[in-house]
Amino acid sequence: MTVVLADNCSKWYGHVLGISDVTWTLGGGIVGLLGPNGAGKSTLMKLMAGLLRPSRGGLTVYGKNPFEDVAVRRRIGYAPEHEKTWDELTALELVTVMAKLAGVPARRAESAAKDAIAQMGMTDAQHRRVKGFSKGMRQRTKLATAIAHDPDFLLLDEPLTGVDPIARVDIVERIRRLADGGKTIVVSSHVLYEIEALTSEIVVIYRGQVLAEGNVYEIRKLIDRHPHRIRIECDEPRKVAAALATSDHVARIVFERKGVLIETRDPDRCYDQLAAAVIESGVNVSALSSPDNNLGAVFEYLTGEGGQRR
Repeated sequence: MTVVLADNCSKWYGHVLGISDVTWTLGGGIVGLLGPNGAGKSTLMKLMAGLLRPSRGGLTVYGKNPFEDVAVRRRIGYAPEHEKTWDELTALELVTVMAKLAGVPARRAESAAKDAIAQMGMTDAQHRRVKGFSKGMRQRTKLATAIAHDPDFLLLDEPLTGVDPIARVDIVERIRRLADGGKTIVVSSHVLYEIEALTSEIVVIYRGQVLAEGNVYEIRKLIDRHPHRIRIECDEPRKVAAALATSDHVARIVFERKGVLIETRDPDRCYDQLAAAVIESGVNVSALSSPDNNLGAVFEYLTGEGGQRR
């Protein structure tokens, strides 16, 4: 089933461009919306949440216009990047109010809020006032408000900003559980390892346009103008290099302190030759990795944002 269908969708604010001619289909699962600050991620999120109307083109959620259709908006849970909330309320009071606003009947709103708070690991703090919360606790509470009405589609805009490393691991696992429970989730971030920890399915948005979408590893294979790098840590790197030096797919060989780095235009052939060379020569390989098979490399190659590399 198609969850989101964007058809040449554009949004601008006066002379400021939010997104431009975005055509994109979302089927389900967890998808990472990746891009630097100002790329258009939040604009696309708000369009999907029904908070903005496209300036041109169209965007539907479950086949309906989320800006106009109340029923479809109730199937959407949205956690914005920036929030202004009622800090004098306790976490339970806040999530209960938000559940009611999202359409949960009053008689069930508090129990729904308690369940959402428990899913986000905040039960022990549910009676504390939000104004005393750390950034991580505020993020958990915000996520609880997004799921309290049990939506089918979650939009999480920078949900891990300001969260400490231990809490980040826990929140990532809780988001994964929501996806395992059948929810479709779009998570935006400009921090590469946050997305990589959640999913390998990505949409790269840059200057308001979608540059690429799909599995990060498949996208990397399509970027043929950049040789793929393969790092081999071993006890005899010169033997490995000699076995590959005359191959037409090898663009460069670099010796490193613990091994050798091969740049190849055909990684599949390279891996096959590496395996044969190791077996034939008896080289002891301690590690084999590709610096290019990660989100950071793909993002840099697509956008030229060298500073975004991990």
